[in-house]
Amino acid sequence: MASLRLLLLLSLVAFINAKLGRQSESAIDELERYIQEKKAEINQRYRLHYHVSAPVGWINDPNGFSVYKGEYHLFYQFYPYDTVWGPMHWGHVVSPDLVNWQWLRTALLPEEEYCFSGSAVVDNDTLVLMYTAHIEDEDEEGFDQTQYLAFSDDGERFTKYEGNPVIPRPENGSPHFRDPKTWKHGDYWYTVIGARTIDDRGTVLLYRSPDLFDWEFLTDLGESDGTMGFMWECPDFFELAGKYVLLLSPEGVEPPPGGLYRSHITGYIIGSFNYTTYEFIPEVEFQELDYGHDFYAAQTTDRDGKRYVVGWFNMWGVDHPENVDGWAGALTLIRELQLYGNRLLMKPVDDQVTLRQGSINVTLQTNYGVSFDATGEMIVEGDLDQDIVLELTGNAGGQQVWLRWNSVTKIVSVDRGNGDVRQVDWTPIGSTSWRIFLDASTLELFCGEGEVVFSSRVYPDGGWLVFNRSVQPLQVTAFLLSRSIPV
Repeated sequence: MASLRLLLLLSLVAFINAKLGRQSESAIDELERYIQEKKAEINQRYRLHYHVSAPVGWINDPNGFSVYKGEYHLFYQFYPYDTVWGPMHWGHVVSPDLVNWQWLRTALLPEEEYCFSGSAVVDNDTLVLMYTAHIEDEDEEGFDQTQYLAFSDDGERFTKYEGNPVIPRPENGSPHFRDPKTWKHGDYWYTVIGARTIDDRGTVLLYRSPDLFDWEFLTDLGESDGTMGFMWECPDFFELAGKYVLLLSPEGVEPPPGGLYRSHITGYIIGSFNYTTYEFIPEVEFQELDYGHDFYAAQTTDRDGKRYVVGWFNMWGVDHPENVDGWAGALTLIRELQLYGNRLLMKPVDDQVTLRQGSINVTLQTNYGVSFDATGEMIVEGDLDQDIVLELTGNAGGQQVWLRWNSVTKIVSVDRGNGDVRQVDWTPIGSTSWRIFLDASTLELFCGEGEVVFSSRVYPDGGWLVFNRSVQPLQVTAFLLSRSIPV
């Protein structure tokens, strides 16, 4: 029945497009001409070489991370006409290997609705997007959020479903109802949606459908106890090594004693789940996924038994220095997730090494440094019984950042100055090295086996200078990295 319904829908694409104003091909063509013209005006000083960003304008949450016809598809929240948040479109990139990316035409244009975050699944060779339609209205909340579908048989041109919305507001009537993450198990499709209770606690709602069109509410999969934020955004739910992981991005989390939680974070809860009772039983409390300054709204996909994750490489409520240059925001490196005991490990995908061009091996003495152009990768090894301090700045000045290991407190920190510090305890489970990725305005630090990761935006001028400010010499292997996303 589901397949027949989808085939009938696709056979009526022309009719539906006409009825919807064709998610207008002419409007998309006009937007693509605008993008090509505006690209020529971009200031390239902080422009990224191997991280996904929009060709112009604003980008936030990753969306629709999926595999379709042998390629990885990744969408993102996109506003092409300014470098601040605006009426949301869906931008689109594609990759054969999660490292080298090509821009495709804009996938979704806002019509009556802003096209908020969502996910993608494949059904009968059709790529199906499920996303939140955010519609401004005149009621007391000021907006309405429901769930829409869009379809493509080529992975590039999408038709919105005539019968949208497929999931209206939740039973409690809250307008805060967004970011569906959809998957198939057995004969049913499932989706988790971030929501907010009437008494302002974050929650994740679970739904089920036989055909992607008709959905029934099953249960509240998880809910804040009052300390874990007033809204749970961008949920994801998946099985990994026999356990179930609820990934979410809470707003308004209170920091733990001595902790550094900010108003928007991304983390996870590990537990067990039963597809008969629909009960998720947490076994490990919420943990942050990435401890850096700029990581939010993460989303995963899987292929060949591996689970991959990507996050928004910026943060709400802070300055974005690149926005005067014609663009703002990026996505992190794609990481592979692994379960180790009661925690998740994150490592760059294996093919990331294909960007390496040449290398140097050096014993970096105290107060000596290495220089990069816009990009670089470093593997740093030192004695963890002594402090480690790296100072990073630009060849021509710009922002400074310090990476520190405190051998007494066993804390790793990333310090952008003026008290802007992110830090966490680190107990290595194997390797004690640091793997550092530098792009024109990004820094990613992977500690050991990926048990501690920091993603932070940093803005050096004229490339990078990295100094050893430790009292001990450090063993450094450094690589230049090639470009993997178009200019």
